[in-house]
Amino acid sequence: MSDNGGATVGLFSYEILVHAVAGAVGSMTAMSVFFPLDTARLRLQVDENRKSKSTPLILAEIAKEEGILSLYRGWFPVISSLCCSNFVYFYTFNSLKRVWSTSGVQSSPSKDLFMGFISGAVNVLLTTPMWVVNTRLKLQGAKFRNEDLHQTHYKGIFDAFSQIIANEGVSTLWNGVLPSLVLVFNPAVQFMFYEAMKRKAGRGGRKISSAEIFLIGAGAKAIATTATYPLQTVQAILRFGQYKAEGKSGLLGSLQSVVSLLMDRIRRRGVLGLYKGLEAKLLQTVLTAALMFVVYEKITAATFRVMGLNRKLKR
Repeated sequence: MSDNGGATVGLFSYEILVHAVAGAVGSMTAMSVFFPLDTARLRLQVDENRKSKSTPLILAEIAKEEGILSLYRGWFPVISSLCCSNFVYFYTFNSLKRVWSTSGVQSSPSKDLFMGFISGAVNVLLTTPMWVVNTRLKLQGAKFRNEDLHQTHYKGIFDAFSQIIANEGVSTLWNGVLPSLVLVFNPAVQFMFYEAMKRKAGRGGRKISSAEIFLIGAGAKAIATTATYPLQTVQAILRFGQYKAEGKSGLLGSLQSVVSLLMDRIRRRGVLGLYKGLEAKLLQTVLTAALMFVVYEKITAATFRVMGLNRKLKR
């Protein structure tokens, strides 16, 4: 092992841990700032009878009917899930990046896409139960326009886990896992464009500004979100757990549910019904991703400066 020790070598290095923690903190900070936009997006996706309106009007409507704090309903479980999710994603992504770089393999968009896909799959399989629970909690107490949707009564995260397992079975915690696995292309595409644009902007050792990081992160997320939005709509509905489709259980049953839900949504609302809430989603995810990458880059840069200083002092 080199004199840089665990900071630069191995899959359990301090450097990879810094990337993971910075990614988690960056995502939590950004989501907290733009959380009401996610509330509007989720309500539009699940409650299909709500008339399509601009995001500011949807937010004003929810605040008027349910109170201003309802815009932050489910904040804690969402932030908890996001923290775990991004920690897993950034750790896996940077671990794979480390393995390739130590093997002498040069970075490229195709390799970034592959690393993003693997990182996303690991993340989905480990954290889907948390996302199912926070979707339920985020919609608890909501005033639905669709009369077929009924209220849930959970006292918190652990009670939600307990009730879901007792009443619906453990497998329910992985509702929506199939579209989620397909949706790993979203962060994979996002990171592919982000890494490619960042490499281009930093060519020749040029320092990239925070404003450029913000724009690069925003552009990468906008492309990924628009391309995968219909499946995100399906994912949100399945996680809420009140869509029932006849079919087989297991992977085949999940596939049938996804296809059935897509067809049902198109039949009821047309193809554009699959994009309901896209405006709110773009505002939320694009701004959130952009701010997340700024915070992420700042934390990693500051931490590595301190670590570099400490190493010099030890010598």
